[in-house]
Parts: sequence; structure tokens; C-alpha cells
Amino acid sequence: MAENVRVDKWLWAVRIYKTRSQATDACRKGHISIGDLPVKPSRIVHAGETVKVRKDQVVRSFKVVKLAEKRMSAKFVLDFLEDVTPPEEREIIEMQKNMRWITREKGTGRPTKKDRRDLDEFFDF
Repeated sequence: MAENVRVDKWLWAVRIYKTRSQATDACRKGHISIGDLPVKPSRIVHAGETVKVRKDQVVRSFKVVKLAEKRMSAKFVLDFLEDVTPPEEREIIEMQKNMRWITREKGTGRPTKKDRRDLDEFFDF
């Protein structure tokens, strides 16, 4: 187990971000905070701290249980963090998951007649 781990490295290791450079960019843009203060990518994270991650207009909170420098398999992630996201934010996440099918990818053209009927049925028109 590591003693000193940078916050960007920890976020990458516990699979919150796909690449370390994405985690670094998120820190630089102010999307990562510890103790309600935005942190730099080089900030050392400690066990017991709560890291807040703003991603897709949702602020998720993770309590650091253990430190990790190397990326791990998804089944081991729960040993290193605890999701302490408030229930209000979890509701937003669930709503976003349910709403994704409504949005259309850019360039896919106009909705077909079947798509329109499905939307009308969904919205009870």
C-alpha cells in the first residue's frame, strides 16, 4: 500500500476517470475538491478524506478508504473507496440514466414515425 499518492493518480487508480490525464484536467478545471476546496492534481490524498468529483453536472462524493497508485480491477475498487454521494445527487444520476434514450445522437437524422410514436406514448400524448 502506498503512503503518498497524488489525487489525480488515485482517481485514475480507482477507476473514476479512464486516464490519468483526464483526472489531471478535471483537477485543473476545478472539478475535484477536498474539504470544499478545489485541489491541484499534485495534492496528496490521505485515507479518511472525502473527495468530491463534479462530472456530468452531478457532484459525487467518495471517502478514501485505502490509497492506491496502480490501476486495479473493477472488483477491487470497493476496497479502496466508499461512495458517500448524497441521496439528492443519486436521484439526479438515476434521472440522467433514464433520460439518455430520449436524446438523439447528432447526425442520426430526423426521428422516424416509429420513434415519434414511441415518444408520444412515453409522454402520454
